[in-house]
Amino acid sequence: MLVALVPSNGGFRAGALDGAGHPAGPDRVLTAAEVAGWEADAAPRWVFDSTARVHPMLLDAGVTVRRGHDVRLVERILLGREGRFAEPVSAAAVHARVTGIPVPDDEPDERAHPEQPTLFDPRPVPAAVDPLDALQTAVADQLRRIGDDGRLRLLVAAESASALTAVEMGRVGLPWRAEVHEALLAEALGPRPAAGARPARLAELAARITQAFGHPVNPDSVTDLREAFRRAGFPIDSTRAWVLRDIEHPAVPDVLAYKELSRLHAANGWTWLAEWVRGGRFRAEYLPGGVVSGRWATRGGGALQIPRAVRSAVVAEPGHALVVADAAQLEPRVLAALSGDPALSAAATAGDLYEAVAGDGFGGDRAHAKVALLGAMYGATTGESGRLLRVLFDRYPRAMAVIEGAARAGERAESVRSVLGRASPPPGTWWREVTQAGNLPEATDAEQRRARQVARDWGRFTRNFVIQASAADWAAVWLSGLRTALLGLPGAELVFFQHDEVIVHVPQESADDAAAMATATAVVARDLVFPGSAVPTPVRATVVASYADAK
Repeated sequence: MLVALVPSNGGFRAGALDGAGHPAGPDRVLTAAEVAGWEADAAPRWVFDSTARVHPMLLDAGVTVRRGHDVRLVERILLGREGRFAEPVSAAAVHARVTGIPVPDDEPDERAHPEQPTLFDPRPVPAAVDPLDALQTAVADQLRRIGDDGRLRLLVAAESASALTAVEMGRVGLPWRAEVHEALLAEALGPRPAAGARPARLAELAARITQAFGHPVNPDSVTDLREAFRRAGFPIDSTRAWVLRDIEHPAVPDVLAYKELSRLHAANGWTWLAEWVRGGRFRAEYLPGGVVSGRWATRGGGALQIPRAVRSAVVAEPGHALVVADAAQLEPRVLAALSGDPALSAAATAGDLYEAVAGDGFGGDRAHAKVALLGAMYGATTGESGRLLRVLFDRYPRAMAVIEGAARAGERAESVRSVLGRASPPPGTWWREVTQAGNLPEATDAEQRRARQVARDWGRFTRNFVIQASAADWAAVWLSGLRTALLGLPGAELVFFQHDEVIVHVPQESADDAAAMATATAVVARDLVFPGSAVPTPVRATVVASYADAK
């Protein structure tokens, strides 16, 4: 059962829809209590223009819904499959395209495609359209475009469930002990400095760096550091850690230490703590599908990059535990399942996939096997990775054919798709101009080389898109199933999600049940996303008091 729902005058307007998304009865005006009653009696799939806007209103009224259909997230997927990434995605925009009236821009606070028209290219403003009518028209059009594609239906259902989860996670927040965090900062950086001043530990390291070079150097300046090393006889182009580690100079240890502590201070220091942690919880705004591959993003707070240095501040509340569940070696397992390569599939069922691959062609060297597999998926085809790739082509030809085929498609500016059907975006205008110029009869050698380079670069993107987006498909289905299971476990809260890892905050007595749910729903997700595949997507669920104890 589908029910379109729009906020209206402190309540809601609702319209029941048939399986094709067409009205199945008169509109109704509902209070939040009546929405809750409808949810309890029929558990419909609620259709929202934007879950991020409507679901908080329901939660404020004490209403949690089990299923949803987010028109904006679904439209973004469908437009991508149609090669129309730049177009607006609201229900009003879909309604306008269906009815032939001027298409409105999405509101300014919505995530917009970089190439979407701006104030300098305004769209006409259409006449006012009834929001419930627009929503009903939009979902009917989307269901028509989805048709009987079962995989696409699974993707849009999981994406919509992700939207519900994201709102709930942002509201409840991740348990965070501010006093523990402050103690960590004091231990690593020294006392909290005055505004604009370096912490004591950073100031000490900066002085030692200057002393090591024999002249003033600002370690916060990439230019200063690079020039200092060049003056010392090391003509480096980058000051990244992996470059500096190969340099024998007395300043290197202090520069590396400064970089690490500076990142902590900037990304998760006292200012971050004051801004993002309230009432014992870190509350971020999560954006499902915020990355073109389908991975989540966040608006501020860096919630998807909680460094190990501060994880001990993530502590369960009294009487509770954290269940930390993560998928092991997800992306190479996805490659095995996608390709059906028998040898790689056999390695994936052996437990440690990298260990199995190492024994199959790398003389037992697990590190080489891992470098080779990751290099194949991320397009590292030179140096050590390039040399090791030859072994993978010999041992796993079907797996390599999948990612090489995706790379060649990207080089031809073709779109590739994830296992459930999310499409990669096309390269931009600049890319096309460079590649076309390089293929002209009169192109210079430099233009030809540049064209080949940018084509290969885009091929690396599509090569990894197939794997990363398919992993995101699996993760969204897993998260959807876990959220549904946890709704039946009193006191359980999904408080964190990062690509292939979740954290559940749960009463201590229910921790083992939550852990079992995390592993069981991972198996269900594997069967739904990769039906018939024997490749496991094993999830390890650990019950801990602190996030730091889970690794």
